[in-house]
Amino acid sequence: MLKHFRMLADYNRWANVQVYNAAAELSNAEFNEDRGAFFGSLHGTLNHLLVADRLWMHRFNGTGGVPASLDTILHDTLEGLYRLREAEDRNIITWLETLDADALAVDITYTSILRPGAITVPLHAAVSHMFNHHTHHRGQCHTILTSMGKPSLVLDLLHFLRSEGTHWM
Repeated sequence: MLKHFRMLADYNRWANVQVYNAAAELSNAEFNEDRGAFFGSLHGTLNHLLVADRLWMHRFNGTGGVPASLDTILHDTLEGLYRLREAEDRNIITWLETLDADALAVDITYTSILRPGAITVPLHAAVSHMFNHHTHHRGQCHTILTSMGKPSLVLDLLHFLRSEGTHWM
């Protein structure tokens, strides 16, 4: 399972690059236009993904700041957001390298921003959720881009594995 999570972290980094490269082709107005996604715009959605990662990483290892809400804007520009995204992706990859199989079986307890009360889950379930959450919102990013007439992104895990992720096979 640990190798699988490390592969997902590498894939996550790669897929984020694909989305950010596509976003770089947009005007500032397009990047900020509310397209009806959970967090409105591509800007809002990319900020949310970073906010969620910071929350999860804080829950996992106690590092980093905790944003006050799920729609916190961590940076106003795509360039600034991308620098933060790259750093967070490195943080996730580095953290996973510190784990062993036993660590994944341990329960973590945290409090959600959305509802009071402690939540306890196995670490492996929370890590799975973090990566699944990315897939969900990157799908929204893809929809935002294609609804603007931009080319479809190829974000499949198998595409990643056949291209630059061959060392995971």
